[in-house]
Amino acid sequence: MPDSVRINPSILAADFVNMQAELARIAAADFVHVDVMDNHFVPNLTFGPQMVERIQATSPVPLDVHLMISEPERWAPAYAELGAASVTFHLEAATEPLTLARRLREIGARAGVAVKPATSVESLFDMLDGFDQILVMTVEPGFGGQSFMADQMPKLALLRQEARRRGSQVWLQVDGGISESTIAQAAEAGADTFVAGSAVFGAADPAQAIAALRAEASRHHRH
Repeated sequence: MPDSVRINPSILAADFVNMQAELARIAAADFVHVDVMDNHFVPNLTFGPQMVERIQATSPVPLDVHLMISEPERWAPAYAELGAASVTFHLEAATEPLTLARRLREIGARAGVAVKPATSVESLFDMLDGFDQILVMTVEPGFGGQSFMADQMPKLALLRQEARRRGSQVWLQVDGGISESTIAQAAEAGADTFVAGSAVFGAADPAQAIAALRAEASRHHRH
């Protein structure tokens, strides 16, 4: 299994007007998490390919794009083509998840799949090797600043157990309400990749916040 933990600050919590400066503040992160919402799959609208292209051009760290959108087969490849290091789409929105994951990998991105809180993960067991990352949402997708849902931890534990059983190298990511007080629970359950929004961008020193999150996750991570 992966030996390291990753901290991916979510720009949903950043100051959009000063995006270049905000990205510079998280140079110590592993990736920057970019939430793309279409006001259809989720009840919120963020930005599309042009904005992501500008973030890609100015970010000091690779892009971890999370597509909360309908019809990912139609739109997801474009984000991989922009140079995003990782592109995650929702299982609930995809008609052919493995086919889409293959396409993203062919373009050169890591392929991720996300599940909403109400979605079970057992259907992913036979597909683990088809993905590079599985994102377990620990809030209802659509808005930042929500409270962490501890009842999602058993899903992570199931995925970690199954990944270990199969010898899979898939990364297990959590997104929603991640802070110094919740990251230990997620790490203990099996997560190795953590999306944190306000816990990083709301800190006076984002680099220090990233280091503290990384240290806490590493302490509790189940290898």
